[in-house]
Amino acid sequence: MKILITELIWKEGIEELINNGFQVDYEENLWRNREELLSKIKNYDGLIVRNQTNVDLELMTAGTQLKVIGRLGVGLDNIDTTSAKKMGLPVVYAKNANATSVAEYVMMAMLSVSRPLHLADYDVRKGNWDRKTYTGWELGGKTLGLIGLGEISHRVAKRAISFGMKVIGYDPFIADYDHILSETGVQIKESLADLLAESDFISLHVPLTPSTKYLISESELQSMKVSSYIINTSRGGIINEFELAAALDNGAIAGAFLDVLETEPILPSNKLLTCPNAVITPHIAGLTEESQIRTSLLVAKEVAKVMRNQPSLCVI
Repeated sequence: MKILITELIWKEGIEELINNGFQVDYEENLWRNREELLSKIKNYDGLIVRNQTNVDLELMTAGTQLKVIGRLGVGLDNIDTTSAKKMGLPVVYAKNANATSVAEYVMMAMLSVSRPLHLADYDVRKGNWDRKTYTGWELGGKTLGLIGLGEISHRVAKRAISFGMKVIGYDPFIADYDHILSETGVQIKESLADLLAESDFISLHVPLTPSTKYLISESELQSMKVSSYIINTSRGGIINEFELAAALDNGAIAGAFLDVLETEPILPSNKLLTCPNAVITPHIAGLTEESQIRTSLLVAKEVAKVMRNQPSLCVI
């Protein structure tokens, strides 16, 4: 059986598939050529993508032999999962494989604000010795607000609490005895407004859906402390970027860390590029060597299971 991979994957995943008897065609940039992809897909039993390949009804219909779709990550907004379910086409995702990497990114964002060592180093190299400017402040005693309380938030909460932070959360789908509450002691807020008003840092961990589109817009930004920071490692489109840029410019909030954007790569016209208090990274929160090896191996193993009609715990 043949598997087509249209985006970046670590070699461990390819080796896993080959060692299990599959023929693998790896074309890292095939997602850029839609016509070629539509032409080729009919020859493959499996398709593995990351977040750029648009796996819509047209592509799945063209893949007349397809038995499974593998997603090298956890976000599924580039895959038409509704159509996949109707067609009986399983979608495998990298369940929890990058959760630790994202959690560490969030901690790094908060630490880089409280103790900007890179700026102090740069200033010293210019001949200065400015201890007052770079005094910094502690994370201990600050409040972290988590929006969405899944596995990544669970890992962020454990790390933040170990720093002495107060962690609060908002998630209308959380149950009283979910592990993030019973194991970490995150305090639940009844409304998003309550969380925004109380938090020194706000970290987003929700999927992009019609209900979360522009979840953070002007009114929510105005509800935040002027000293607060927002961190988005989930999906672009959850924050209204135009209104965020305005809030950053007028001092409504102190800053933002954005690893995801509504359009990626970022457009030169995006007003966030002119905001010095916005830190923008190229969708790397979940990208560490360790997480990418885990992701590649997990998806490869689970795709192989599905192709052999074996059960998988990573099928949506």
